[in-house]
Amino acid sequence: MQLKEKLLQAGVGIREEQVLDTPEALLCYGYDATRQMSQPQLALLAETTAQVAAAMDLAHQLHIPVFPRGAGSGMSGGSIPTGTGMVISLTRMKQILELDLDNLLVTVEPGVITGDLQEEVARYGLMYPPDPASLAFSTIGGNVAENAGGPRAVKYGVTGNYVRGLEVVLPDGSIINTGNKCVKSVSGYDLTHLFVGSEGTLGIITKILLRLVPAPAVTHTLLLAFAEMEKAALAITDMVRQHLIPSTTEFLDHHSINAIRESLPFTLPPEARTLLLVEVDGDEESVQRESSAIQKLVEASTVMMLTASEKDERDVLWQARRSLSPAIAKIAPDKLNEDIAVPRSAIPAVLARIEAIAREVDLPIVCFGHAGDGNIHVNIMLDKSDARQAAMGEKAVKDIFAATIELGGTLSGEHGIGNTKSDFFPLEWSPATIAAMRSIKRAFDPDNILNPGKIFPS
Repeated sequence: MQLKEKLLQAGVGIREEQVLDTPEALLCYGYDATRQMSQPQLALLAETTAQVAAAMDLAHQLHIPVFPRGAGSGMSGGSIPTGTGMVISLTRMKQILELDLDNLLVTVEPGVITGDLQEEVARYGLMYPPDPASLAFSTIGGNVAENAGGPRAVKYGVTGNYVRGLEVVLPDGSIINTGNKCVKSVSGYDLTHLFVGSEGTLGIITKILLRLVPAPAVTHTLLLAFAEMEKAALAITDMVRQHLIPSTTEFLDHHSINAIRESLPFTLPPEARTLLLVEVDGDEESVQRESSAIQKLVEASTVMMLTASEKDERDVLWQARRSLSPAIAKIAPDKLNEDIAVPRSAIPAVLARIEAIAREVDLPIVCFGHAGDGNIHVNIMLDKSDARQAAMGEKAVKDIFAATIELGGTLSGEHGIGNTKSDFFPLEWSPATIAAMRSIKRAFDPDNILNPGKIFPS
């Protein structure tokens, strides 16, 4: 009996239209934002936890690899099939199950779109802070699996800081629950945060309990232009030293500025080589105080300063960041996109190293990202059809990762390891540390059927 027929006869209400096995239907389930493509044997569009559990039980019995999938917006190949096997898509599990206003908690299924959740809780004066760039289409389940971040992480933290509990289907099809609604809970191992960021290698998340916070009453945006990156980095350090913690501190390097300069609704001075977009939020009094303090702190080192408090005005300033991705696409037909992170104090040093690497490989490297938490999006611009550029691009990636680790950084701030960075994993972690991680993987998944080929070097 074929796998499709066995799924349909599992007794958990799986309908034929939920099981895809034709080449044309499977095309949509073999790629992600890395533009890799690897078509699975079959895709199940799961609608309930029972269906996910039945599929995992069957896969466990037949030793069939399973690849959990959200919206496919991942940047590290986390949902890419690494061989024949079954994709379990969770996008149909998209219910907000409970909004607990008394405890400031919300329970959701993994297919809920991040931006939709934010809009829903905003109706009650609440905020779900994690804000990945893909929030308009990425799912909460994928965010949890990758421990996604975003611009607000500098003040509010990443996805994992808001996860209180999970329902998880294990590789043998059994179902467990972790965490609870209690503010304090130290009973046993913290399994909840073992699954957060595990990239679908330990279990399939089918229900998520999230913490919410009161929405800030006021937000103020500042666009600060500097002639030198070092001065921008010093401004960030000075803010922290003075206990000024913006909700967002984004930066754009001179390549980024040159790509967008002509399209902006305001004029940047020619000497501007680094931009900071700083947002402060909270109650009106504190926002006014902190915004004024930041302006005073940087006024001597900036070549331009713009401020905005109304949403429409703030959106104008944010065009500098939001127009960046399409703008840099004009530089070259392809790019290698990495998301290194370093301590804030190491930002000038790592950018200097990246500039040197760019000169060595003779390729433009565009850097922007979250200066407040040291997370830099590095874009090596190239034409992959040119053999020399392709080789130099790969060399640049290796050299950038080596420099990052040397400066006390990490291979990924928010995108995860997946299969695109797995070969570089030993740069960051010792053999003993990797062996400890592998032992956890074996304990949960001794047959290595759940998202094989991810995180660990082959």
